[in-house]
Amino acid sequence: MRQLTVSELKQKLDQEPDKLVVLDVREPWERNVCELPDTLTIPMREVPARTAELPKDVEIAVLCHHGIRSQQVALYLERVGFDKLHNVVGGIAAWAREVDTKMPTY
Repeated sequence: MRQLTVSELKQKLDQEPDKLVVLDVREPWERNVCELPDTLTIPMREVPARTAELPKDVEIAVLCHHGIRSQQVALYLERVGFDKLHNVVGGIAAWAREVDTKMPTY
């Protein structure tokens, strides 16, 4: 698993959006506050039951609020056979600070 900064994530999304799935593992109430467009949303607690929904042939960038839950989910996915994984360091909070300063925060 690779650690991906929000700047690197933005660059990947701008250059090759079809080669990357952003997996948002936050709870629905969190996504109601702010979210990135075109993300696959599966709350952390549901990931084990829903891994079949995840593609194995493209890179997956796992996103949460600060990067802690996403790290845990990425480690879990690695253990069950996914190998194109990225943890988004700092999560959506870093995205709001560094990439989209108009994004609401919580």
